[in-house]
Amino acid sequence: MWERFSYYGMRSLLVLYMVNHLFIRPDVGQRVLGFTAIKGGLESVFGPLAAQPLSSQIYGLYTAFVYFTPFFGGLLADRVLGQRRTVILGASLMAIGHFLMASERLFFPALMFLILGNGAFKPNISTQVGLLYKQGDPRRDGAFTIFYMGINLGAFLAPLVCGTLGQTVGWHYGFAAAGVGMVLGLCIYLWGQKFLAPDHLQQRKQLTSVSKEKMTREEWLRVLALIAVCALNVIFWAVYEQQGNTMQLWADRNTNWRFLGWTMPSTWFQAFNPAMIFLFAPLLPVFWGWQAKRKQEPSSVTKMAIGCLLLGLSYIVMIVAARGMAPDAQRSLMWLVGTTLILTIGELYLSPVGLSFVTKVAPARMVSMLMGVWFLANFFGNYLSGYLGTFWEKIPREQFFTLMTGLGVGAGVLMFVITKPLDRVVAKHDRGEA
Repeated sequence: MWERFSYYGMRSLLVLYMVNHLFIRPDVGQRVLGFTAIKGGLESVFGPLAAQPLSSQIYGLYTAFVYFTPFFGGLLADRVLGQRRTVILGASLMAIGHFLMASERLFFPALMFLILGNGAFKPNISTQVGLLYKQGDPRRDGAFTIFYMGINLGAFLAPLVCGTLGQTVGWHYGFAAAGVGMVLGLCIYLWGQKFLAPDHLQQRKQLTSVSKEKMTREEWLRVLALIAVCALNVIFWAVYEQQGNTMQLWADRNTNWRFLGWTMPSTWFQAFNPAMIFLFAPLLPVFWGWQAKRKQEPSSVTKMAIGCLLLGLSYIVMIVAARGMAPDAQRSLMWLVGTTLILTIGELYLSPVGLSFVTKVAPARMVSMLMGVWFLANFFGNYLSGYLGTFWEKIPREQFFTLMTGLGVGAGVLMFVITKPLDRVVAKHDRGEA
């Protein structure tokens, strides 16, 4: 919860901070270490970039690399440090990164600390949930739902605290609050280690025997099944992550936030999604259980395909909202609420189910590394999200949201196509044939 509080507190402010403050100052090249080199590098590929497309590219790169480094964090845990020590390392690096955000000059080094810290933290905190349960234990999916609700409690509180401080008091107060949250998370983790299952890697001497084990044919099939699902998830995350990018800009510039004579901070938009997760996360397992009793519960891969379809369909609401509007017009808050409602149900069909899917299908000796592979889909998806965001000021809003709809629905259709062969691989593993 606290780690996600820190991450989403940072994310709720990042694009607005760059667009409205950091990158519009005339002396930005002198004030921000590495700005000239990074801007020059991006412009050598994409041509001249104004503040908004430049911010979108940097947002995409930052959130992408947050999900690139977990692959290496998983390797580090599986082969050298174990999950616990790697989580402690990651939390410490992220706390440093959040506090470095207090300095404009250290903006890019701060992002680097956050990227490295996330890489160490993210795959190993997730796999420790799976390690609490033996293979085949039916409580595992429910445990990941509880875990996911903890994640989203932090994500819900973050924009209310960090976003409000950043927009009303000062940007650096919001970033500092995210750092405090990360420190609290580290303290709670250190206190609660006694409740965790032992790491797969108990002693350094186990490394030799683990690394020399050969992969069986069935294990290779399971790994390939994971890679296939991850590849399609790239599109899901590219569309989903517009929430922190172009959708936040819509919330800031094209949404009326006045309520009973008071104007709410636009970063509160970031709280909609986690608030709805609280509402629906407990209900979906009940619905799936009802389906299971009638032998109608979808497989894990089918659930993820449904999630992609719902994500794409959610943007139809925004197509209607944007139809015929001027670029600076404002729309009702309910358009964002409607989009987020459908998007959230799609997320619950994909994200926690995917985390559980990895821990069930991955060979035990490489579960953290393969959790890192799962997050690699987020890496490519988040970078693609930043690239797609550069079209925000190039094409009409209605066309932009139509593009998001097409991508989401297309990914869902492709995932339905590959469901049957992937389900056979998973079913064979569940029967113990692997």
